[in-house]
Amino acid sequence: MTGEVSPGGQNRPELRVSHEERDQVAEQLRIAAGDGRLTAQELDERLERALTARTGSELAVLVADLPAAQGAVPPEVKDLVRIECGSSSTERVGHWVVPRAFDVTVASGHVKLDFTEAVITQPVLRIDAKVRSGSLTLITRPGMTVDVDEVSVGSGSVKVRRPAATSGVGGEPTVLRIELSGSVRSGSIVVRPPRRGFWRWLLRRPHPGVSGD
Repeated sequence: MTGEVSPGGQNRPELRVSHEERDQVAEQLRIAAGDGRLTAQELDERLERALTARTGSELAVLVADLPAAQGAVPPEVKDLVRIECGSSSTERVGHWVVPRAFDVTVASGHVKLDFTEAVITQPVLRIDAKVRSGSLTLITRPGMTVDVDEVSVGSGSVKVRRPAATSGVGGEPTVLRIELSGSVRSGSIVVRPPRRGFWRWLLRRPHPGVSGD
């Protein structure tokens, strides 16, 4: 079984947005394009997504990298998201809204949480992970710190790999602190920055998301 379950075992869908809320985001996108923050192609793509958006989260990701505008729709942040992964895999990548807490159970599959482009609205994220023979991977970005002191390990492993520019060091502000707790039996938990592709390595460019890229 792979998927997301709301607290109490019941699905609780996000609230639907109105025409007015879609129009507010569309106007924010047009202003950003006028300021030179979006190209014409980006504007067209985001406007199309804004006008067909159904929930607040779908609108929020379209303006997450833009200055806040008066009347803009704030991201709808869930208090708790449960992920139950059996023998397959599930992931959160791209622009997604980080909840206040995760409850992750991995049997023999793989769960990946990629924070490099995620929408972060609060300073702390709590993750309670129960990893049996599968794996949990957290992909970090500059300004993130991860505390794994509360994770008990059996025959598995917990590895934390930090980029050259360590989060919270050298003036890098902390944008998110992850408090990871739970247990690992024969599986693994890996915390790492994004991988640098061959051409980035060849040209000695920094990892994606690292300042100076």
